Amino acid sequence: MTLVAIMAATLAAGVGSVWLAEWLLRLGLGGRGRVGPQHLLSLAAGALLATAFMLLLPEAFEGASQPQPLFITLLLGVVFFFLLEKAELWHHGHEHGAEGQAPSHAHSHAHPHGVKHAHGPAPGGWTLLTGDSVHCFGDGVLIASACVADLRLGLVAALSVLAHEVPHHVGDLIVLRQRGAAHSLALLKVSLAGTWTVLGGVAGYFLVGQWQQALPYFLVIAASSFIYVALADLIPQLQRRLPAAQTLIQVAWLIAGISAVTLAGHLAHELGH
Repeated sequence: MTLVAIMAATLAAGVGSVWLAEWLLRLGLGGRGRVGPQHLLSLAAGALLATAFMLLLPEAFEGASQPQPLFITLLLGVVFFFLLEKAELWHHGHEHGAEGQAPSHAHSHAHPHGVKHAHGPAPGGWTLLTGDSVHCFGDGVLIASACVADLRLGLVAALSVLAHEVPHHVGDLIVLRQRGAAHSLALLKVSLAGTWTVLGGVAGYFLVGQWQQALPYFLVIAASSFIYVALADLIPQLQRRLPAAQTLIQVAWLIAGISAVTLAGHLAHELGH
């Protein structure tokens, strides 16, 4: 039952986010009076932070006898994702330099995707899809860890992953289409990359299942990933000088993301009782 739930949750997060991104693009993402990338980034940042601080970390510390090792794991997790991002930046900077182009500083989130692709030099299509696949596999492992701890927690984690992947997949689709891919082919390629979330979920299920005592550490690593993505990738994209009205809207979407995850977690807890 748990494995089936993991597969369903990872499929919804990995592939569902791609189709939702495609749907938003067809509606005219960013048009007047419509939901734009900045709104989605704000919502995703709030959802990720709330999932980490309100759900994953409390669950991890509740199942552990000593808090200090978990804090150390949290710190090492954040440093690990920072180093992973630096390696990705160096790799693409080297690629662009070899092609006689200036290195791009627009890449983030430890893999080459995001809304920012539409605003600067982009990596090759296959490089982008490879990075997507690796990241989606990691998302699957994180969702599986949450599901093994509590299926309701896993559901909220999957929704948070979906929320932060939508704006990134919008960027993926835009990049592939700018490089000449047909709309249907671009959608197929990004969807196939998204299926790696399911593979990560299955692998995570068996990995965590064998080491139940390590579950709190898996949850902390998941939280460190969410925290790093929100603070190092999403929120910096929101740090732009905007009119007061747009700033209030941006903050409202951030609060909406926090509130939605907190409310979902509370309802799941109440239903469980």
